[in-house]
Amino acid sequence: MMTMKHILLSTLLLLTGTTADAQHVVKVSDFIVSGPFKQVRPVSTDTVDVNGKKLDFTDGYRKELRFYINNTDYTKGKLLVKGAKKYDALLDGEPLAGGALALEPSHHEIVVKYSYADAAADSIQVSIDTDRKVQPTTSEKRPYTLHDVLDGLRVSGASLSADGKYAIIHYSEVQRGGRSRAFTEVKELSTGRVVDRQERFRLSWMPRSVAYYYEDTNGDNRQLYRVEPATGARSLLASHLPKGRITMSPTEDYLILTHTEEGPKEKKNIFQVIEPDDRQPGWRNRSYLSKYDLRTGELQRITFGNHSATLNDITADGKTLLVSVSRSRLTKRPTTIVDYLLIDAATLKADTLMLATEFLGAAQFSPDGKQLLFEAPAEAFNGIGKDPAAGEFSSMYDIQLFLYDIASRKARPLTRYFDPSVGTAKWSKADGQIYFTANDRDYVHFYALNPKTGKISQINTKEDVVNGFSLAASAPLMTYYGVSVMNPVRLYSMNLKNGKSALLQDCAATLLKDVELGECRDFNFTSSRGDTIYGRYYLPPHFDASKKYPVIVNYYGGCTPTSRNFESRYPQVYYASLGYIVYVVNPSGACGFGQKHSARHVNTWGQYVADDIIEGVKKFCAANSFADAKRVGCIGASYGGFTTQYLQTVTDIFACAVSHAGISNITSYWGEGYWGYSYGEVASAGSYPWNNKKMYTEQSPLFHADKIHTPLLLTHGTDDTNVPVIESLQMFQALKLLGREVALVEVQGENHWILDYNNRIQWSDTIMAWFEKYLKGNSAWWDSLYPEKHL
Repeated sequence: MMTMKHILLSTLLLLTGTTADAQHVVKVSDFIVSGPFKQVRPVSTDTVDVNGKKLDFTDGYRKELRFYINNTDYTKGKLLVKGAKKYDALLDGEPLAGGALALEPSHHEIVVKYSYADAAADSIQVSIDTDRKVQPTTSEKRPYTLHDVLDGLRVSGASLSADGKYAIIHYSEVQRGGRSRAFTEVKELSTGRVVDRQERFRLSWMPRSVAYYYEDTNGDNRQLYRVEPATGARSLLASHLPKGRITMSPTEDYLILTHTEEGPKEKKNIFQVIEPDDRQPGWRNRSYLSKYDLRTGELQRITFGNHSATLNDITADGKTLLVSVSRSRLTKRPTTIVDYLLIDAATLKADTLMLATEFLGAAQFSPDGKQLLFEAPAEAFNGIGKDPAAGEFSSMYDIQLFLYDIASRKARPLTRYFDPSVGTAKWSKADGQIYFTANDRDYVHFYALNPKTGKISQINTKEDVVNGFSLAASAPLMTYYGVSVMNPVRLYSMNLKNGKSALLQDCAATLLKDVELGECRDFNFTSSRGDTIYGRYYLPPHFDASKKYPVIVNYYGGCTPTSRNFESRYPQVYYASLGYIVYVVNPSGACGFGQKHSARHVNTWGQYVADDIIEGVKKFCAANSFADAKRVGCIGASYGGFTTQYLQTVTDIFACAVSHAGISNITSYWGEGYWGYSYGEVASAGSYPWNNKKMYTEQSPLFHADKIHTPLLLTHGTDDTNVPVIESLQMFQALKLLGREVALVEVQGENHWILDYNNRIQWSDTIMAWFEKYLKGNSAWWDSLYPEKHL
């Protein structure tokens, strides 16, 4: 059933010419030509081949004509070839049967191979007859495609040797079709020389020595080897190691092994669930620690009990271990509490540092071993890190830094009034500074913190988003890798004394070869509440400000901002390449904008978020005449998928919407997924179905399904353990019963994210075909993926 809004939209699409065009015949006059090649008759040893066929050969010449088509809409048509008695045509390397074209939006190569007797007989004519306007070209320049998102070589990690002279660089590569591999290089930074390259072994640096180690197995014999990068000399460190994750001690004379101990089994068909988390595979297993002496081969168990023990850190002198023991406490928030122990590595004497701590997680020693650095929510240590303006509950995903003095057992906040949300922190043994990444609005910046003065300084990096960094143990040097809003990953080294970066690996140079990109511009606005809401928008290549473009709006899922990451599961640059304006807005509730901003995620479930998105879309379209306010779609995933559904219950500004793995019913989500109730500690702090019925119902899109009139696409992995597929099924069923325009596409075997290569292609095509149907008025792509069934 079409509403008046969608009847008007269809009329507008007809008037503006954005529905499928009439057939267009275009003569191809420019080609990349290979040949002519003289055709030489093969030597015949028989009159027929193995299948009884006679030789079909004509004396003369052959040529290959190549050209490209870059189409931003799904295009159907036919390749027409005249003047050649015999020819073959290929589309993207595959035979083009009958010349029929069905071109998904992308960069396509067409090759025509033909034969002729002599120059006078070379009179071939090539044209294309299509339902959408396309322009054949011989230029290698092309738009950014979905395969550019998926395929290619990228840096996935890097670490420095103790002296900073060598780097271990980890790479991942995906080839067209989905075949992937990972490999590691050891590179000398001063010369760029690769001293080792491994596809089989995972390499790690020794903590102090300029050497790296790896493990290998010979039958049942697990061995650990050490390699000197300068000479390549290899020596055996340990043999017959037991199973367990390895941590090398800072003094390099022993290992700490983290073992897994299997918990009690239940009957296969009928079994008792002990706790909510007991549904998770492996939840009953526990981890314990042991020490392996590299000199003697002696193995000593360190921890024992029915709760998992985790090694957090080891003091630089190797004498003391920081071990945490976590246990559940379901009747009070937070539902996980942690004990911290200081254990003498030689005697195994334990000193209980803290018992039943709340909101605390991993920690690390200061270089002198007298203090601990914690990364934790503001509510840790009885809320000493909370900004008073944040209200009763701050977001548990807005991470702060705390310094804990072991002697006095006192903690102090380091980032209480620091708006960015901390990512990864490392305490440098080389200069005593604390270095960390943090979400700073939609950037991930890099910072240095002086633990004595508390002063925080931003260190300029070459990228918008720092994905990871590594510090040299004994030199003021580091490596970091990251991306920017308009380029993929690059790897750098940096001198921390002068802040100068040097490029080590530029994956962007290869990944973006011949690719034409548009622009990305900031769009921030002041909301009706007086807040600055940050955002940005992407323009298509060859953007023409005098035209009207359809708009796709994207926003965060979970609590982290939609960052300026060039590549993501919702690749804005790719969307823009298909002829859309892509507006990314970071509404209230995201971390990285200060505690007051992130606290709005708690116990609101869509209220502030929806207000900011609606206001942002209206202001964006009003400020930019090229944005067609009648053709705006939106997309979000997880909590963003919930936001998509919620938006359609409170506004009609969207022509269509996409929700992936979205929450439709807060109550059922809270009780279904592996982490529903624990995420509730963040988003629904202190609120439960029995004490805040209004929030659980009134903020759930399912309870307002009758207000949804926007065509809604629901996509979901069938094996989603975070937001179970029932969340989409409930909304799908409701809208079907209401007679609304809705589609549900399930992806078999996928969890919360769609990761399988081929599944991801069709899933992404599904999303873009939905947008093309409702924002461009062309349903051909959708119909090709999901032909109408007469059931």
